[in-house]
Amino acid sequence: MRKWMWIFFLLLGLDIATKIAAMHWIPSLQFGSYPFGGIGIFSLGGITCSLNYVVNSGAAWGFFGGHAGLLFALRMGIIFALIFFVSKRFPLWLVVTGAIGNVIDYCLYGHVIDFIHFTFWGYSFPIFNVADSCITIGILSLLLLPKQKKVQAL
Repeated sequence: MRKWMWIFFLLLGLDIATKIAAMHWIPSLQFGSYPFGGIGIFSLGGITCSLNYVVNSGAAWGFFGGHAGLLFALRMGIIFALIFFVSKRFPLWLVVTGAIGNVIDYCLYGHVIDFIHFTFWGYSFPIFNVADSCITIGILSLLLLPKQKKVQAL
């Protein structure tokens, strides 16, 4: 359990630090061509990655924008429910880490800070952050990886 806590604090710290850096040093998204007014990371075979500062007052892909109170209550409920069930399941720790990172944004700024921007052959993927990555990786791990069985000592 302790190693999950270290990873939790490391990822949460990384999320907070990258969002502070994004606010101070990454230009805002501008529609147009790569790197969309931001900082270009790479462009290869129709796939591009850039850093572009945007704010998101909704959930994933901007859903429920304008319903900040409802989203805050929902996020807090999910966090409390997951903490109750987390125990030693690493994917759940990832989801909790991401949810807390985005709740911290909401409490401090009234919106979530996003800055990682990919495009795939002209399709602009929704801009995201480290917290969103934790949530996505955690959920995909829960869905795709087999549940480990507990081994009891004889």
